[in-house]
Amino acid sequence: MRTIVSLSTPQQREPDLRELVARAALGDQEAFSRLYDAVAGPVLGLVRRVLRDPSQSEEVMQEVMFELWRTAARYAPERGEVLPWVLTMAHRRAVDRVRSAQAAADRDHRVAAQSRTPAFDEVAEQVENQLEREQVRRCLGSLTELQRESVTLAYYRGYTYPEVADLLGSPLGTIKTRMRDGLIRLRDCLGVGS
Repeated sequence: MRTIVSLSTPQQREPDLRELVARAALGDQEAFSRLYDAVAGPVLGLVRRVLRDPSQSEEVMQEVMFELWRTAARYAPERGEVLPWVLTMAHRRAVDRVRSAQAAADRDHRVAAQSRTPAFDEVAEQVENQLEREQVRRCLGSLTELQRESVTLAYYRGYTYPEVADLLGSPLGTIKTRMRDGLIRLRDCLGVGS
């Protein structure tokens, strides 16, 4: 018969995590130090799998360990083992960090999109359109009042020539003549066709 000899000494045995949490909850720093040594590795491993960034992972691991120190009194042994409880805290904290980083990136994208300077062509086009409108207004001002009324009613208000004649109480032929003369003057003033 073969005898199995245990190589572990009482000091090398696995720490009782429940006992360490209970003692840490009472403010025992030595117990918390041992608890820290027992769970820090698995916590860091889990957090690294979620975050993939070593420096952020270490930061989150430290946050989890601080939370463990603050909330050790909330551990309820009847609800499960210590390590899964701590790993749940770690997973939640890591996921929160991912969500926070994603929200910050989304915010940055929204700000960048809102503060985007329009392309030069858009600005040039807006300026050009404004200048053309000003030139058209100026040229309309150079027409006689009867020509301006006829052109405005037909081209800016959408009336037909017969409707313009009815509105102004003039014969259709007179309206057509006013329109032709007014459009010729506008063409010349705007420099169209030259």
